[in-house]
Amino acid sequence: MKAFNLINGVWEPSFSGRSTTTLDPATGLETASVADGERGEAEAAVEAAAASFTRASWSQNPRLRQMVLLRWADRLEKEVDSLATLLTRTNGKIIGQSYGEIRAAISEIRYYGGMARHVVGHNAEVAPGEFSTMLREPAGVAALIIPWNAPAVLLIRSLAPALAAGCTTVIKVATQTALFTARLLEHLNACEGLPAGVVNAIHETGHQGSQYLVESSTVDVVSFTGSTAVGKTIMAAAAGTVKKLSLELGGKSCAIIMPDADVPAAATSLARAATIISGQQCTAARRVLVHESHYNEMADELTKALANLKVGNGLDAGTSMGPLIDTASRDRILNAIDQAFEIADRVLLRGRIPEDMPPNSAFLTPSLVAHEDSNAFFVQEEIFGPFVVLERFNTETEAAEKANNTVFGLSASVWTDQNATAWRMARALRRGTVWINDHNKLFAEAETGGYRQSGLGRLHGYEALSDFTETKHIYQNVGTLAG
Repeated sequence: MKAFNLINGVWEPSFSGRSTTTLDPATGLETASVADGERGEAEAAVEAAAASFTRASWSQNPRLRQMVLLRWADRLEKEVDSLATLLTRTNGKIIGQSYGEIRAAISEIRYYGGMARHVVGHNAEVAPGEFSTMLREPAGVAALIIPWNAPAVLLIRSLAPALAAGCTTVIKVATQTALFTARLLEHLNACEGLPAGVVNAIHETGHQGSQYLVESSTVDVVSFTGSTAVGKTIMAAAAGTVKKLSLELGGKSCAIIMPDADVPAAATSLARAATIISGQQCTAARRVLVHESHYNEMADELTKALANLKVGNGLDAGTSMGPLIDTASRDRILNAIDQAFEIADRVLLRGRIPEDMPPNSAFLTPSLVAHEDSNAFFVQEEIFGPFVVLERFNTETEAAEKANNTVFGLSASVWTDQNATAWRMARALRRGTVWINDHNKLFAEAETGGYRQSGLGRLHGYEALSDFTETKHIYQNVGTLAG
């Protein structure tokens, strides 16, 4: 199976003819041959997107944009089963999570299909007969750099609002899940009414194409989801053109267990929240802060809940957690975890590479450590895998101080039966999202994004349109009737 570049409506191999292969992280077997491009493909894709944007048939036609999005959603809905299976084969996540992601992506496309006809501005009479009209116009060419961990939702939460706003797009596809993304985009490219050049997609194993997208003066917006370190590099590279940036970056999400919380129930939920996509999600629960009255109970319950998760092929019935994305990532994560084991106050559950898995698979079982120093590297840094740190606190103030002792500000959860307590804690936490008695609840209607080094802008929800629009002020003095 092959994944090609999409440039000006045509699927093409790389200009050099080079390709690379991708592997199923659960079996180690080849899944696809992927076109391996460079700067030339990026230049051609940007040129196609820029030419398409100049034609008002797309950028100024909200009804067409709505219908294209709705047709895309309808096409994907007919392929949910095959898409979910392909997502698990290319990404490794368990099949239930794949179904959930595909359905959430379809829901989001329809959400922005509705929004396409409601990108509204406002008007004011600033003096007698003098009118100021504020229009929200599409920003132009948007480059979308998409990761592999949730390739449906993380693509569509940028692509759908960009298209709804009237932008044209160039997508830098994650190589690991390129075949899956190609299948999504094949359905979009086949939609009646979509002009050539509105949606383009490129693949590369290097960075020349991505660098061109970030630095090009023809690209007006860059939307990136990934690590804070790469986000900083993008900010620096984009400075020369002062383009709009939409960045969702790293996180070190915490869960705060208050004195009245149901500890066994919370532990069960947090074990799932910590191992979603095998811990490869920026909002995954990574720190669990527990009131001292429940600290020992939570240590026992969370250890048991994590140890009881069944690690295996995501297509197998009963699997709770699949592999990491590839062996290189797995080995890098295991190295960081091994360093944490050497420093942590207590190792409650020691993750390992299972011995009974296929060669070249990327499995790693969950780990849990207990530690008091919130400045330790493994408490502060995002370890992108199934690794959790247990901490204790005595007062609400201490809990908030420990939770906020981080450069990140993406998400958190508070576990309590007291509504006032939940809201006090939620307001005290410097996070873009705070869940109450739940974790990892994300959907189209609610904006997500982070404080501090967790990013810029918001995706999902109505505010996502702001990342892909510019505001234009048009003034006119029409005068008034005499007398």
